[in-house]
Amino acid sequence: QQSNVTSYGALTVAIITLEAFAGMWINAFIVCVLCIGWVKKKTLNSNEKILLVLGCSRFCFLCFSWIYAFLSNIYPYCLLVHPIFQLLQGGYTIFNCSNLWVSACLCVFYCIKIANFRNRFFTYLKLKIDRMVPWLLFGSVIFSMIFGIIVYNTIDKAVCKDLNFTCLKNFWKATIRIEEHFYPTYFLAGFLFTTSFMAVIFSALFLLFSLWRHKRRMQTNSMNNPSMEAHIKAMKSILSFFIMYSINFMSLILILVYSTKYNNHMIFLVYLIQNAYPGVHSLFLIFSNPKLEKTVLRIFSCMKCKVCMR
Repeated sequence: QQSNVTSYGALTVAIITLEAFAGMWINAFIVCVLCIGWVKKKTLNSNEKILLVLGCSRFCFLCFSWIYAFLSNIYPYCLLVHPIFQLLQGGYTIFNCSNLWVSACLCVFYCIKIANFRNRFFTYLKLKIDRMVPWLLFGSVIFSMIFGIIVYNTIDKAVCKDLNFTCLKNFWKATIRIEEHFYPTYFLAGFLFTTSFMAVIFSALFLLFSLWRHKRRMQTNSMNNPSMEAHIKAMKSILSFFIMYSINFMSLILILVYSTKYNNHMIFLVYLIQNAYPGVHSLFLIFSNPKLEKTVLRIFSCMKCKVCMR
């Protein structure tokens, strides 16, 4: 089938392509730097393990997101071929959930490592967190895969059972009708999104409170400015992550609400937010990690030298 592209579809693909490819480059950079360090040192610390899995999941998420956006707007009839639509939705779900849960793991890890509370359970977690990280990552990936398989099977059964279409218009109408039977899956998705969001909320609040309390102590003890600036920078970084995660969470809830109504403009806005979040947050992670930041600055300085030589 030949493509039948509207101006709205072309604009959608252009914007999502820009966001997706920028995000893929940023996350590919994180993965490459960490893998090179892994080969050299033969080991990774807990923070690097989380960043590596997060970078991989975000890269794959953006790949699936871009392929779906491209096909649905440029070659929509390709989605009628079994099982392209099911595979895209299943893969998208796996890496989206993995992105959310590993991001939550990163926030929880920072909270336990940095925050300081006089509590036995918290002290126990602080001592055991490095051993827990691989299991948390493994659990997040396995759980995401299980949910992705559930989504694939649900769509596949619904399409094979209820759909009998020969044109794209009937396909979308039938898809909307079928999605009304997906409420158990929507409920599970909403539960998973909310659980990860609650983990981020509590971790961010505990960490911000701990840093704020420590900052007040330094002010009363008239401690040096560099230490104070470091704490303020950490608080700003956590607050920015919390705001970005909250916006992404709201977009996920909106897509659950509006997917059955098939509101083009709202879904387009949600996809813009979802494709922007992995790249923007990963950029923040690069400049908050000394190793990654040094590598970026080194690359920029090499590029400057080459430009000056020309």
